[in-house]
Amino acid sequence: MKQWSAFCLEETVAVARKLLGAQLVSETADGSVSGRIVEVEAYAGFSDAGSHISRGVTDRTKIMLDAPGLAYVYMIYGVHHCLNVVAHTAGQAGAVLIRAVEPLTGIEFMQRRRGVEAIRSLCSGPGKLCQAFGITKDHNGHFLGEQPLYITFERKVDAEQIVAVPRVNIDYAGEAKHWPWRFYIKDNAYVSRK
Repeated sequence: MKQWSAFCLEETVAVARKLLGAQLVSETADGSVSGRIVEVEAYAGFSDAGSHISRGVTDRTKIMLDAPGLAYVYMIYGVHHCLNVVAHTAGQAGAVLIRAVEPLTGIEFMQRRRGVEAIRSLCSGPGKLCQAFGITKDHNGHFLGEQPLYITFERKVDAEQIVAVPRVNIDYAGEAKHWPWRFYIKDNAYVSRK
């Protein structure tokens, strides 16, 4: 889908802001789910000490240099998967971490996968949403403009609704840990943390 590639072929921080309000959809054998993206974090290329690729190109991080619009899925703590959208201008590197989603459809499937009843707790964090959506490392490199895992744009979020604050859990990143590259929808109950 050319349009999706073009959307992601922009500066990483700009793409992060524009992803708010978009819908993430996952179609799996045991049921389809969808949710509205309400929180993201931008991770630019080599100059961003918070970015994985700032420490060098590896088998895991080389996808951040790849075609915009791909899924970059990795595991943290050996337990939780995290979904990123590869997004950068030509010749650069970058990805946007999807931190939280507001559940819309397939909530019963999410509850079963997560073993949690409370809707507000289903997708309020990157590991939680991957579990709820059935996202694994098998999705790494998948083009997010196509089924079974894709992003659509149903609702625009106005600039005044977007809160910009420093990213979380990157104390190792020096000055970059203070950059206000975590974005979320103001007053949304489904963000991972205020």
